[in-house]
Amino acid sequence: MDNTLLKQKVLEIESTAEVTEEKQYLTVNVQPTKLHALAKALKESKDTHFDYLFCLSGVDYGDSMGIVYHLESTDLKHEIVLKTKTTDRENPAFDTVCDIWSTAEFHEREVFDFFGIKFNNHPDLRRIFLEQNWKGFPLRKDYVDEINIIER
Repeated sequence: MDNTLLKQKVLEIESTAEVTEEKQYLTVNVQPTKLHALAKALKESKDTHFDYLFCLSGVDYGDSMGIVYHLESTDLKHEIVLKTKTTDRENPAFDTVCDIWSTAEFHEREVFDFFGIKFNNHPDLRRIFLEQNWKGFPLRKDYVDEINIIER
């Protein structure tokens, strides 16, 4: 499916999504409350069949926190990027996609560990790399580490 048809399909599923064609991927910006339903539909639809979540990243935009999902259909040979964000920096939370792609379980734990972004309904949301008593989230732009960070 080419990007024009893929864009049509996304908008059929979620009409409020903002879809843009970037250099490499079709990018879909969606509200956090709409993300899970869109992701599930994109996986389950025979026309899109995004069966592989190959990257899930947390992002600190400064004024907001977000998640970027890179998806691929291994049989239909197309890819897409889903993005969502929240301005709630104090308690950023999104619905988990573990129930859609099991590989998300560890990706979401990594994002929680380094950004402090919570995933609603995650089966085991706890730190995966840092010690359990670690204070703060080191990949946030406002994180301060007096001992290990060198500032110019």
